[in-house]
Amino acid sequence: MAPYRDDGPDRRADFEECYAAHFHSLTLQLNAYLGNLSEAQDMVQEAFVRALARWDTIARYADPPAWVRRVAWNLATSGWRRRRTALNFLRRQREEHVPAPGPDRVALTRALAALPDVQRRACVLFYLAQLTIAEIAEQEDVAEGTVKSWLHRGRTALAAQLTEARKEHDHV
Repeated sequence: MAPYRDDGPDRRADFEECYAAHFHSLTLQLNAYLGNLSEAQDMVQEAFVRALARWDTIARYADPPAWVRRVAWNLATSGWRRRRTALNFLRRQREEHVPAPGPDRVALTRALAALPDVQRRACVLFYLAQLTIAEIAEQEDVAEGTVKSWLHRGRTALAAQLTEARKEHDHV
């Protein structure tokens, strides 16, 4: 059997006939494969769009619908592989569920929020980020004595707020 056929100049009508004759059956095949009708329709539609762009060549094939079917199946298989890869990635990226913060953490967060910005920033950088006083001074573009003052005031305010929070918690 010859790989090409010559049907004459009316190839647009050939395309429309091919589309009408095969769209539904290809969609059913891919729907059964993918389990998703709208995705199957999209894949078959994309295959026909690609065929239309090359229809002068494809129309001369011995079996033009076979070309469209192969392209549609290739699209479906590629899409399935992409989804599988994405799902595998997502499975590895799952969030870890951690218990809710305890009362001490809630109290500390509230106490930090009540501090002036410069004191809160100094306390966070010193105690959580573990920067030295010199590093904080350089980052904030202030003297080391200023950072020490912020830390002293911040610690004093935190101690007072946390002591008050502890008293309230103990009375409950």
